[in-house]
Amino acid sequence: MSVTSVTSELPTLELDGDHVPFSLGETIYEVAQRHACEIPTLCYDERLDPLGGCRLCVVEVEGFRSPVASCTTKAVAGMKVRTSTDAVEKHRRTLLELVVSENPKARIDPLRGAASQELTVLRNRYDVDGSRFEGKTSGSTRHDDKNPFIARDYDQCISCYRCVRVCAEREGDYAISVMNRGFDTQITTEFNGLLDDSDCTYCGQCVQTCPTGALGDAKAMRAQDDPAPLKATRSVCSYCGVGCGVDLLSKGDKLVGIRPARDGGANAGALCVKGQFAFDFVQHSDRLTEPLVRKDGELRPVSWDEVLDRAAAGFAKAAKDHGRHSVYAVASGRAPHESTYTLQKQIRGAFGTNYIDNCSRA
Repeated sequence: MSVTSVTSELPTLELDGDHVPFSLGETIYEVAQRHACEIPTLCYDERLDPLGGCRLCVVEVEGFRSPVASCTTKAVAGMKVRTSTDAVEKHRRTLLELVVSENPKARIDPLRGAASQELTVLRNRYDVDGSRFEGKTSGSTRHDDKNPFIARDYDQCISCYRCVRVCAEREGDYAISVMNRGFDTQITTEFNGLLDDSDCTYCGQCVQTCPTGALGDAKAMRAQDDPAPLKATRSVCSYCGVGCGVDLLSKGDKLVGIRPARDGGANAGALCVKGQFAFDFVQHSDRLTEPLVRKDGELRPVSWDEVLDRAAAGFAKAAKDHGRHSVYAVASGRAPHESTYTLQKQIRGAFGTNYIDNCSRA
Protein backbone atom coordinates (compact mmCIF):
# COMPACT_ATOMS: atom_id res chain seq x y z
CA MET A 1 0.00 0.00 0.00
CA SER A 2 1.42 3.40 -0.92
CA VAL A 3 2.13 6.17 1.59
CA THR A 4 -0.42 8.36 -0.19
CA SER A 5 -3.21 5.84 0.23
CA VAL A 6 -2.39 5.31 3.93
CA THR A 7 -2.42 9.06 4.55
CA SER A 8 -5.70 9.49 2.71
CA GLU A 9 -7.37 6.99 5.05
CA LEU A 10 -6.44 8.95 8.17
CA PRO A 11 -8.92 11.45 9.63
CA THR A 12 -8.14 15.11 9.05
CA LEU A 13 -8.72 18.42 10.77
CA GLU A 14 -8.29 22.01 9.69
CA LEU A 15 -5.22 23.60 11.25
CA ASP A 16 -4.88 27.33 10.53
CA GLY A 17 -6.64 26.85 7.20
CA ASP A 18 -4.71 23.72 6.16
CA HIS A 19 -6.26 20.26 6.15
CA VAL A 20 -3.85 17.91 7.96
CA PRO A 21 -4.11 14.20 8.81
CA PHE A 22 -3.75 12.81 12.32
CA SER A 23 -3.87 9.50 14.13
CA LEU A 24 -6.62 8.65 16.59
CA GLY A 25 -5.60 9.49 20.14
CA GLU A 26 -3.34 12.39 19.21
CA THR A 27 -3.82 15.76 20.85
CA ILE A 28 -4.11 19.02 18.94
CA TYR A 29 -0.67 19.98 20.23
CA GLU A 30 0.92 16.78 18.90
CA VAL A 31 -0.69 17.29 15.51
CA ALA A 32 0.48 20.91 15.40
CA GLN A 33 4.04 19.95 16.37
CA ARG A 34 4.24 17.34 13.65
CA HIS A 35 3.11 19.88 11.06
CA ALA A 36 5.63 22.51 12.19
CA CYS A 37 3.00 24.74 13.76
CA GLU A 38 4.68 26.37 16.74
CA ILE A 39 2.55 26.55 19.89
CA PRO A 40 4.26 27.87 23.06
CA THR A 41 4.14 25.97 26.32
CA LEU A 42 5.96 25.83 29.65
CA CYS A 43 4.46 22.79 31.40
CA TYR A 44 4.72 20.35 28.48
CA ASP A 45 7.32 17.59 28.19
CA GLU A 46 6.65 15.00 25.49
CA ARG A 47 7.77 12.23 27.86
CA LEU A 48 5.14 13.12 30.48
CA ASP A 49 1.39 12.91 30.69
CA PRO A 50 -0.03 16.29 29.57
CA LEU A 51 -1.08 18.58 32.39
CA GLY A 52 -2.47 21.71 30.73
CA GLY A 53 -1.31 23.79 33.66
CA CYS A 54 0.43 26.77 32.08
CA ARG A 55 -2.40 27.45 29.56
CA LEU A 56 0.04 28.96 27.06
CA CYS A 57 -0.83 26.28 24.51
CA VAL A 58 -4.49 27.29 24.27
CA VAL A 59 -6.03 27.41 20.78
CA GLU A 60 -9.40 28.37 19.39
CA VAL A 61 -11.62 25.54 18.17
CA GLU A 62 -14.70 26.35 16.12
CA GLY A 63 -17.82 25.48 18.12
CA PHE A 64 -16.09 25.76 21.51
CA ARG A 65 -17.12 28.69 23.68
CA SER A 66 -13.62 29.25 25.15
CA PRO A 67 -10.05 28.48 24.04
CA VAL A 68 -8.86 24.99 24.97
CA ALA A 69 -5.48 23.65 26.06
CA SER A 70 -4.10 21.97 22.95
CA CYS A 71 -1.89 19.57 24.94
CA THR A 72 -4.89 17.91 26.65
CA THR A 73 -7.54 18.19 23.92
CA LYS A 74 -7.82 15.22 21.59
CA ALA A 75 -7.96 15.85 17.87
CA VAL A 76 -11.33 15.08 16.26
CA ALA A 77 -12.08 14.62 12.57
CA GLY A 78 -13.41 17.80 10.97
CA MET A 79 -12.23 20.01 13.85
CA LYS A 80 -11.28 23.57 12.84
CA VAL A 81 -8.36 24.87 14.90
CA ARG A 82 -6.77 28.34 14.95
CA THR A 83 -3.50 28.54 16.86
CA SER A 84 -2.45 32.19 16.71
CA THR A 85 -5.39 34.57 16.50
CA ASP A 86 -5.08 38.02 18.05
CA ALA A 87 -7.16 36.92 21.04
CA VAL A 88 -5.02 33.84 21.64
CA GLU A 89 -1.77 35.78 21.36
CA LYS A 90 -3.09 38.42 23.79
CA HIS A 91 -4.00 35.64 26.21
CA ARG A 92 -0.49 34.17 26.00
CA ARG A 93 1.19 37.52 26.47
CA THR A 94 -0.85 38.27 29.59
CA LEU A 95 -0.01 34.88 31.08
CA LEU A 96 3.69 35.40 30.37
CA GLU A 97 3.56 38.83 32.00
CA LEU A 98 2.16 37.18 35.12
CA VAL A 99 4.82 34.46 35.09
CA VAL A 100 7.76 36.77 34.42
CA SER A 101 6.58 39.35 36.97
CA GLU A 102 8.23 37.36 39.76
CA ASN A 103 11.69 37.50 38.18
CA PRO A 104 11.68 40.26 35.56
CA LYS A 105 15.46 40.72 35.47
CA ALA A 106 16.57 37.12 35.88
CA ARG A 107 19.33 35.91 33.55
CA ILE A 108 19.47 32.16 33.33
CA ASP A 109 22.74 30.61 32.15
CA PRO A 110 22.29 27.75 29.64
CA LEU A 111 24.57 25.62 31.82
CA ARG A 112 21.72 25.24 34.32
CA GLY A 113 19.93 22.64 32.21
CA ALA A 114 18.79 21.50 28.78
CA ALA A 115 15.38 23.20 29.03
CA SER A 116 16.47 26.16 31.17
CA GLN A 117 16.05 28.71 28.36
CA GLU A 118 12.39 27.99 27.54
CA LEU A 119 10.97 30.84 29.61
CA THR A 120 13.70 33.21 28.40
CA VAL A 121 12.91 32.39 24.77
CA LEU A 122 9.20 33.09 25.27
CA ARG A 123 9.93 36.25 27.23
CA ASN A 124 11.97 37.56 24.30
CA ARG A 125 9.45 36.35 21.74
CA TYR A 126 6.60 38.29 23.35
CA ASP A 127 8.80 41.18 24.56
CA VAL A 128 7.68 40.74 28.16
CA ASP A 129 9.66 42.25 31.06
CA GLY A 130 7.33 41.44 33.95
CA SER A 131 6.86 45.03 35.07
CA ARG A 132 3.10 45.09 34.49
CA PHE A 133 2.29 42.76 37.40
CA GLU A 134 5.44 43.12 39.47
CA GLY A 135 4.77 42.49 43.15
CA LYS A 136 4.51 39.52 45.48
CA THR A 137 6.56 36.43 44.63
CA SER A 138 6.37 32.72 45.43
CA GLY A 139 8.96 30.04 46.07
CA SER A 140 12.14 30.39 48.12
CA THR A 141 15.58 29.08 47.22
CA ARG A 142 17.07 26.34 49.39
CA HIS A 143 20.47 27.87 50.11
CA ASP A 144 20.87 25.39 52.95
CA ASP A 145 20.88 22.40 50.60
CA LYS A 146 24.60 21.94 49.95
CA ASN A 147 24.37 18.81 47.82
CA PRO A 148 27.00 19.03 45.03
CA PHE A 149 24.72 18.08 42.14
CA ILE A 150 21.42 20.00 42.04
CA ALA A 151 20.98 23.72 42.74
CA ARG A 152 17.49 24.41 44.16
CA ASP A 153 16.96 28.02 43.07
CA TYR A 154 13.20 28.18 43.65
CA ASP A 155 13.11 31.95 43.23
CA GLN A 156 12.92 31.07 39.53
CA CYS A 157 10.17 28.45 39.97
CA ILE A 158 6.87 28.93 38.12
CA SER A 159 5.12 25.83 39.54
CA CYS A 160 4.88 24.00 36.21
CA TYR A 161 5.39 20.73 38.15
CA ARG A 162 7.52 19.21 35.39
CA CYS A 163 10.18 18.29 37.96
CA VAL A 164 7.65 16.58 40.22
CA ARG A 165 6.06 14.72 37.33
CA VAL A 166 9.30 13.50 35.75
CA CYS A 167 10.46 12.22 39.14
CA ALA A 168 7.24 10.24 39.52
CA GLU A 169 6.35 9.24 35.97
CA ARG A 170 9.81 8.56 34.52
CA GLU A 171 11.92 7.60 37.52
CA GLY A 172 9.30 6.26 39.92
CA ASP A 173 11.19 7.87 42.82
CA TYR A 174 8.50 10.30 44.04
CA ALA A 175 11.32 12.14 45.82
CA ILE A 176 9.88 15.62 45.29
CA SER A 177 6.40 17.05 45.60
CA VAL A 178 4.45 20.29 46.00
CA MET A 179 3.26 21.88 49.21
CA ASN A 180 0.89 24.78 49.91
CA ARG A 181 -1.08 26.86 47.40
CA GLY A 182 -1.02 30.29 45.78
CA PHE A 183 2.03 32.41 46.56
CA ASP A 184 3.00 29.89 49.25
CA THR A 185 3.43 27.10 46.69
CA GLN A 186 6.82 25.41 47.07
CA ILE A 187 8.53 22.43 45.44
CA THR A 188 9.74 20.27 48.29
CA THR A 189 10.81 16.85 49.52
CA GLU A 190 9.21 14.82 52.28
CA PHE A 191 9.18 16.84 55.49
CA ASN A 192 10.58 19.80 53.52
CA GLY A 193 14.10 18.48 54.00
CA LEU A 194 17.31 18.22 52.02
CA LEU A 195 17.75 16.09 48.90
CA ASP A 196 20.33 13.93 50.69
CA ASP A 197 17.66 12.96 53.21
CA SER A 198 15.01 12.16 50.58
CA ASP A 199 14.51 9.36 48.07
CA CYS A 200 16.33 11.41 45.41
CA THR A 201 18.81 9.35 43.38
CA TYR A 202 20.35 12.45 41.73
CA CYS A 203 19.42 11.24 38.27
CA GLY A 204 19.12 14.89 37.18
CA GLN A 205 15.87 14.37 35.28
CA CYS A 206 14.26 17.26 37.18
CA VAL A 207 17.16 19.52 36.22
CA GLN A 208 16.94 18.77 32.51
CA THR A 209 13.17 19.29 32.27
CA CYS A 210 12.98 22.55 34.26
CA PRO A 211 12.03 25.37 31.83
CA THR A 212 13.30 28.23 34.00
CA GLY A 213 16.54 27.02 35.57
CA ALA A 214 14.97 26.86 39.03
CA LEU A 215 16.65 23.49 39.29
CA GLY A 216 20.19 23.68 37.97
CA ASP A 217 23.14 21.42 37.25
CA ALA A 218 25.39 22.60 40.09
CA LYS A 219 28.50 20.99 38.63
CA ALA A 220 28.06 22.56 35.20
CA MET A 221 27.23 25.92 36.78
CA ARG A 222 30.78 26.09 38.13
CA ALA A 223 31.80 27.21 34.63
CA GLN A 224 29.29 30.07 34.38
CA ASP A 225 32.00 32.72 34.62
CA ASP A 226 34.14 31.14 31.90
CA PRO A 227 33.76 33.43 28.85
CA ALA A 228 34.60 30.67 26.35
CA PRO A 229 31.71 29.58 24.09
CA LEU A 230 29.71 26.54 25.17
CA LYS A 231 29.93 23.53 22.87
CA ALA A 232 27.95 20.27 22.97
CA THR A 233 29.44 17.07 21.54
CA ARG A 234 27.39 13.88 21.18
CA SER A 235 28.97 10.81 22.73
CA VAL A 236 28.15 7.63 24.65
CA CYS A 237 28.43 7.27 28.41
CA SER A 238 31.36 5.07 29.35
CA TYR A 239 30.26 3.97 32.82
CA CYS A 240 28.43 0.74 31.94
CA GLY A 241 27.25 -1.37 29.05
CA VAL A 242 23.83 0.25 28.54
CA GLY A 243 25.23 2.75 26.05
CA CYS A 244 23.33 5.88 27.07
CA GLY A 245 23.62 8.79 24.66
CA VAL A 246 25.09 11.93 26.21
CA ASP A 247 26.01 15.46 25.18
CA LEU A 248 29.41 16.49 26.51
CA LEU A 249 29.46 20.20 27.38
CA SER A 250 32.80 21.90 26.95
CA LYS A 251 34.33 25.35 27.11
CA GLY A 252 37.61 25.52 25.30
CA ASP A 253 39.43 22.26 26.03
CA LYS A 254 37.67 21.69 29.37
CA LEU A 255 34.73 19.36 30.02
CA VAL A 256 32.25 21.35 32.14
CA GLY A 257 29.12 19.20 32.15
CA ILE A 258 27.23 16.19 30.79
CA ARG A 259 23.60 15.98 29.71
CA PRO A 260 21.48 12.99 28.73
CA ALA A 261 20.59 12.90 25.05
CA ARG A 262 16.84 13.31 24.66
CA ASP A 263 17.00 11.26 21.44
CA GLY A 264 19.36 8.65 22.87
CA GLY A 265 18.22 5.24 21.75
CA ALA A 266 19.10 3.51 25.03
CA ASN A 267 18.13 6.20 27.51
CA ALA A 268 15.66 8.65 25.86
CA GLY A 269 16.76 11.57 28.01
CA ALA A 270 17.53 9.67 31.21
CA LEU A 271 20.90 9.24 32.92
CA CYS A 272 22.13 7.94 36.26
CA VAL A 273 24.01 10.00 38.84
CA LYS A 274 27.39 8.73 37.63
CA GLY A 275 26.68 9.33 33.97
CA GLN A 276 25.60 12.91 34.52
CA PHE A 277 27.72 14.16 37.39
CA ALA A 278 30.81 11.95 37.82
CA PHE A 279 33.15 13.46 35.25
CA ASP A 280 35.72 15.31 37.36
CA PHE A 281 38.19 12.46 36.83
CA VAL A 282 38.66 13.64 33.24
CA GLN A 283 40.63 16.71 34.31
CA HIS A 284 41.71 15.56 37.76
CA SER A 285 45.29 16.34 38.76
CA ASP A 286 45.79 12.73 39.91
CA ARG A 287 44.82 11.24 36.56
CA LEU A 288 47.68 9.30 34.97
CA THR A 289 48.99 10.83 31.75
CA GLU A 290 51.92 8.46 31.13
CA PRO A 291 52.77 4.80 31.87
CA LEU A 292 54.50 4.08 35.19
CA VAL A 293 56.44 1.06 36.48
CA ARG A 294 57.84 0.43 39.92
CA LYS A 295 61.63 0.64 40.13
CA ASP A 296 63.50 0.47 43.42
CA GLY A 297 60.21 0.80 45.25
CA GLU A 298 59.04 3.90 43.40
CA LEU A 299 56.72 4.45 40.43
CA ARG A 300 58.63 6.04 37.59
CA PRO A 301 57.56 7.12 34.08
CA VAL A 302 58.70 4.87 31.23
CA SER A 303 57.96 4.41 27.54
CA TRP A 304 54.96 2.45 26.31
CA ASP A 305 57.26 -0.18 24.82
CA GLU A 306 58.89 -0.82 28.19
CA VAL A 307 55.65 -1.04 30.16
CA LEU A 308 54.02 -3.36 27.61
CA ASP A 309 57.09 -5.63 27.58
CA ARG A 310 57.04 -5.80 31.37
CA ALA A 311 53.30 -6.62 31.45
CA ALA A 312 53.74 -9.34 28.82
CA ALA A 313 56.62 -10.86 30.76
CA GLY A 314 54.54 -10.89 33.94
CA PHE A 315 51.62 -12.69 32.27
CA ALA A 316 53.96 -15.23 30.67
CA LYS A 317 55.68 -15.95 34.00
CA ALA A 318 52.33 -16.42 35.78
CA ALA A 319 51.15 -18.90 33.15
CA LYS A 320 54.47 -20.80 33.24
CA ASP A 321 54.73 -21.01 37.03
CA HIS A 322 51.07 -21.55 37.90
CA GLY A 323 49.31 -22.76 34.74
CA ARG A 324 47.02 -21.11 32.23
CA HIS A 325 44.12 -20.81 34.67
CA SER A 326 46.17 -18.47 36.86
CA VAL A 327 45.36 -15.65 34.44
CA TYR A 328 41.89 -14.15 34.69
CA ALA A 329 40.62 -10.95 33.07
CA VAL A 330 37.73 -8.63 33.87
CA ALA A 331 37.01 -6.09 31.15
CA SER A 332 35.96 -2.63 32.29
CA GLY A 333 32.45 -1.45 31.49
CA ARG A 334 34.02 1.91 30.66
CA ALA A 335 36.18 0.41 27.92
CA PRO A 336 35.16 0.57 24.23
CA HIS A 337 33.72 -2.59 22.70
CA GLU A 338 36.86 -2.96 20.57
CA SER A 339 39.06 -3.07 23.67
CA THR A 340 36.83 -5.64 25.36
CA TYR A 341 36.85 -7.80 22.23
CA THR A 342 40.65 -7.60 22.03
CA LEU A 343 40.99 -8.60 25.70
CA GLN A 344 38.82 -11.69 25.35
CA LYS A 345 40.79 -12.73 22.23
CA GLN A 346 44.01 -12.39 24.20
CA ILE A 347 42.75 -14.51 27.10
CA ARG A 348 41.27 -17.23 24.90
CA GLY A 349 43.99 -17.22 22.25
CA ALA A 350 47.15 -16.63 24.27
CA PHE A 351 46.24 -18.59 27.40
CA GLY A 352 43.70 -21.12 26.13
CA THR A 353 41.13 -20.34 28.82
CA ASN A 354 37.69 -18.83 29.05
CA TYR A 355 38.46 -16.96 32.27
CA ILE A 356 37.14 -13.63 30.98
CA ASP A 357 34.27 -11.54 32.29
CA ASN A 358 32.87 -8.04 31.99
CA CYS A 359 31.33 -5.96 34.75
CA SER A 360 28.73 -4.59 32.32
CA ARG A 361 26.82 -7.86 32.18
CA ALA A 362 25.49 -7.17 35.67
